[in-house]
Amino acid sequence: MEEKVLPSLGNTKPHLEKLTLGITRILEASPGVTKVRIIEKEPAERHMIASWELKNDCVMPEDLKNFYLMTNGFHMVWSVKLDDQPVPLGCLVINSIANLTQLTQSAVYTLPNSPTLEDLDDEEDEGDEDQPEKPHFDSRSIIFELDSCSGNGKVCLVYKKTSPVAKESKIWFLDRALYWHFLTDSFTAYYRLLITHLGLPQWQYTFTSYGISPQAKQWFNMYKPITYNTQVLTEETDYFINKLDPSKVFKNKTKTLAPTKRGGTPQPPGSQKGSSGSSSNKSSSTSGNPVRK
Repeated sequence: MEEKVLPSLGNTKPHLEKLTLGITRILEASPGVTKVRIIEKEPAERHMIASWELKNDCVMPEDLKNFYLMTNGFHMVWSVKLDDQPVPLGCLVINSIANLTQLTQSAVYTLPNSPTLEDLDDEEDEGDEDQPEKPHFDSRSIIFELDSCSGNGKVCLVYKKTSPVAKESKIWFLDRALYWHFLTDSFTAYYRLLITHLGLPQWQYTFTSYGISPQAKQWFNMYKPITYNTQVLTEETDYFINKLDPSKVFKNKTKTLAPTKRGGTPQPPGSQKGSSGSSSNKSSSTSGNPVRK
């Protein structure tokens, strides 16, 4: 299928402008941002969706189906200028139907009695009241990869296998330690999160208990998401932002006075006290008065 790279967004087609919810203009107006690009993809055919559903025994969510009928996947990248060189930073990806494949363990290097992904299932996590039941690597769940997150984890479309044809699905994030984190109930809600977070590195980790790395926090402060929980950025701010407060830095600094001649400008109070003390000690010692020990 033919794909077109749109280097300049000034001539972006109206449907692509709607697809990106206008963030291209926001990025272009941000300081230091350069090379905002969208890879235009042709819409998927309905028979491609029907074939995917038949092959995987799953019913594709209606909102995801409508998305693929508009564009067979999504890929948008943008860079920033560092030392006059463009450095890739933001990346927004939704896999095409062909790449919407099941997350399974590779059998290339599998040895007899070797550990599998099913051994990682923790049954104790099922009682969590704050989020739905976590996915399983066995036959109880069917997992498809929506985005590889540039190697920082995987965003997955997860079906709960309760019938021969799976219908109920949710969006989860699988981190590099193979722990699951709930994102949204629908693809539409996830797509909004992807767009509003501008595809910043590790943005999915804001939905984990340990959050994003200090380096990612620096980028988040430079290019803040459109809608975002600011508590993540405000807590422990001093640990990842360099601040200079002149009033504190120079608070205890006093101006050094130039040495003066005898009988000239009076010394500062501290110097007068020290000199008088030394002279009194000298006079007491010369007069023969005992010094109290």
